[in-house]
Amino acid sequence: MNIRRRFFLQLGAGAALSTALHACANSGQSTTQAEVAASPDSGSGGADPGKISIGFWPVAAGLPLFLAVEKGYFREVGLDVEAVQFASAQQVAEGIIAGRLQGSGNGTASGALGLAEIASPGLFKILASNPSNEDLKLEQFIVAKDSPVQSIADLAGKRVASGPGAQNKVIAEAVLKANGIEDTEVLQLEIRQHVAALESGQIDAAYTLEPTGTVGEMNGLTRILENGVVSTYILGNPKAPWFGGSATLSTQFIEEYPEAAATYAEAYRRAIEEIRTNPDDVRQYLVGYTAIEGELVERVPLVGYTMFDEFTPEDIEYFQAFFDFMTESDVFSKRVDVAPLIYSPV
Repeated sequence: MNIRRRFFLQLGAGAALSTALHACANSGQSTTQAEVAASPDSGSGGADPGKISIGFWPVAAGLPLFLAVEKGYFREVGLDVEAVQFASAQQVAEGIIAGRLQGSGNGTASGALGLAEIASPGLFKILASNPSNEDLKLEQFIVAKDSPVQSIADLAGKRVASGPGAQNKVIAEAVLKANGIEDTEVLQLEIRQHVAALESGQIDAAYTLEPTGTVGEMNGLTRILENGVVSTYILGNPKAPWFGGSATLSTQFIEEYPEAAATYAEAYRRAIEEIRTNPDDVRQYLVGYTAIEGELVERVPLVGYTMFDEFTPEDIEYFQAFFDFMTESDVFSKRVDVAPLIYSPV
């Protein structure tokens, strides 16, 4: 098995792959990984699905799930939904494969979900994805505040880090290569360590994810070299949507409880619509589900959201281009078609 793919498929709780962005305090509405593993599976058959467990990675993109749980949108339509925190997107994917989870919240890496689809074909359907680009800020290269580096092209021969995991590493390598740099070894380092590593001089630059860049700038320690690097250098258009994370429901759940699945999707849509219309008012729901708090709550960039019935043909093409990149980079063992993964109410 290819080394990159083997490393990325280490989905267990104790695997070296763990890509936790921050330590996260549980909200009163959320459940830990250990608790969901110990609980019985949701009921099967009939119209009532029982408890619906949705896994999330504690990042800002998961806001629709946090908001819908906290404001009771699921409860209002008769659904018992719990948000279950995991240390990495890979562990969320594993939970869906094992049947302990009925889906994922936004922010769950699409690459991890793609690998889960390869391991268990027909596993899930995408309810919503969170696109980013140079305007909807998520992924970025950052350097120390006083670094002489002014562009990614200046990183030849420098010490560059990425977050852990094959997806982060291959993206960083591809962006460097697109800037004429092929001889730089990318080190894998926990994202929460990027700012400190830059400040100490351990590394010269990092491919990282928000809110890292905002945190570093707020503290006067780092500056953002370039945002939206996947759109610019991998998709070939700075404005192109990179669907780096997705909310899903398992196909098994959808088939067993089609009405509940459709109801869940509309409650989720309600949360997304509120984020679109009142972004400043809903930021407070990041607290407790992520490590984002204080002044950062008001400053962290929010990504966009695209519901299953809002994808345009061009969106699907860009989503597919990213998955094809993952195949060409040997992270995926075979091509994964995006279009059949998009949810359609039964």
